[in-house]
Amino acid sequence: MMSARLHQQVPFRVLPLPPMKIIASLPLKAAYKELGPQFERARGAGASAEWVGMADIRKRMLAGEAADAVIGSAALIDELMAAGAVRPGSRVDVVKSGAGVAVRKGAPKPDIGSSEALYRALRSAKSIVYSSGPSGVYLAELFKRNGLAAELKDRLRQTPPGTLVGELVARGEAQICFQQMPELLQVEGIEVVGPLPADIQIVTVFSGGIPAKSADPEGARALFEFLRSEAAQPAIRRFGMERP
Repeated sequence: MMSARLHQQVPFRVLPLPPMKIIASLPLKAAYKELGPQFERARGAGASAEWVGMADIRKRMLAGEAADAVIGSAALIDELMAAGAVRPGSRVDVVKSGAGVAVRKGAPKPDIGSSEALYRALRSAKSIVYSSGPSGVYLAELFKRNGLAAELKDRLRQTPPGTLVGELVARGEAQICFQQMPELLQVEGIEVVGPLPADIQIVTVFSGGIPAKSADPEGARALFEFLRSEAAQPAIRRFGMERP
């Protein structure tokens, strides 16, 4: 009887959800700054996002770092699932984007209307930078295959993982740069000339996965669903991405 009376006198309390830890790729950073607060309000709890390069995501997940959700290229999420660092079957394709070309704000915009026009622009450029992410890996192989890597070896530079290459162009350290469109759109002081020509464009799908050590798999699923929702699409499109 005593325990029953005590139970009636003490109201049931719902404990607040702990903050989520998210490790994610840079292309989503600008859109998430706008969308993150909406997700947190809907979930009723905070979320802390770390924005890093793909190589760092791979390294940290394979080392067993605890996180609630991870977002990277679809290929990386598949790799991490195969290695047991991300839960099997947890991949959700969130956004996709193509690569683009940018120059310093106010600088003449080169003709990139075709692949041949782009190659001519590169041959006349004094310095060129591209990323170490999926688009950069693709471009390195493309430049090697068509002979540009050897021809422009003293003017081509691949940046370390996690670098917004547009920042180098904005500071005048390079004349032209390549990276995912959403990463270029995050940088002030540059102008996006446009996407890569269609015949050499690369589209990267960015996917969410639930780390093996996730303490909040339901929160991770809710995050991925939110980023795919109609409510999120205006911000997703504004920053150069779209739903897969």
